[in-house]
Amino acid sequence: MNHNYIKQKKILLVDDERQLLDMVSDFLLEDGYTQIRTAGTVEKAIGTAKEWNPDFAILDVMLPDGDGFSLFEQLRKFTEIPVLFLTARGEDEDKIKGLGLGADDYMVKPFLPKELLLRVGIILRRYYREDNPLVKLAGSQIDFSRAEVIRNGEYLPLTAKEYEILQALYRNAGRIVTIDQLCEAAWGDNPFGYENSLMAHIRRIREKIEENPSRPVSLVTVKGLGYRLIQEGK
Repeated sequence: MNHNYIKQKKILLVDDERQLLDMVSDFLLEDGYTQIRTAGTVEKAIGTAKEWNPDFAILDVMLPDGDGFSLFEQLRKFTEIPVLFLTARGEDEDKIKGLGLGADDYMVKPFLPKELLLRVGIILRRYYREDNPLVKLAGSQIDFSRAEVIRNGEYLPLTAKEYEILQALYRNAGRIVTIDQLCEAAWGDNPFGYENSLMAHIRRIREKIEENPSRPVSLVTVKGLGYRLIQEGK
């Protein structure tokens, strides 16, 4: 299976050692990853994550203005991206704490570049399904490769905003995606003030994917929280 789609994922590296940041960035770039940003502090990491919306984060445990564990908890307030801890501290207690918080993996420095790349690839493939699948819903299918919905033999094209919103929902299929997260997916770095526009797009998406848009079963509202995409058979 072709897994090249993971190489387009946005990776945030957080470590206070400039040399290590450069080294890991080089490993990833040489392996074909194209979107990498770095941060050396908790404060910068939070700012970058909110502005850039990365797909994956590699966090050092020891940082000058806090630690990776507290950074992880702050990230979890607005994103559910997978996280790998990278640290010089090999104590089992730290490993258990990191994994117990919900991190996806934990590596101790020094490490082999090949092992890091293997672990990053495994996490990304596990977390992000193929970017252009045929997604089966209760009354329709979404073909992301053609940016269209197939319903009752009709092919209904998606607009750019509808596509971005559905991609964000699909990446988190079955889970709640907040209004802020969807606005950010569709409108980028400054998503505030787009709530009414989002509701209009949601309505148009439902008209395409639902048998009965007024009683949605695939794109459902979670009152006060956001929306959830329900796949058929999942």
